[in-house]
Amino acid sequence: MSSTSKKHQNFVTEPMGEKMVTELAGIGDVLGGRLSDRSYDKAYTVLGQYLLFKKSEELFKDWLIEICGANKKQANDCYQCLKEWCDSFL
Repeated sequence: MSSTSKKHQNFVTEPMGEKMVTELAGIGDVLGGRLSDRSYDKAYTVLGQYLLFKKSEELFKDWLIEICGANKKQANDCYQCLKEWCDSFL
């Protein structure tokens, strides 16, 4: 998967631990700030939402677009990042 970003590669190759939400692919400072304002300051809180949606691509992306104003590419990058992380660690 050479199309993934360095940020994506770094995230999916390590345990999540206490990583900040901005360490997720597709989530920069602006979206990260909006998520933090809604108590999604850690990557594991966004992972929790992904799991609550039973890993549904459509539900998760729609939620991310609605909650923080992500565009479709950002939502897709974040979804792919969490999906690949789950495939490796869960």
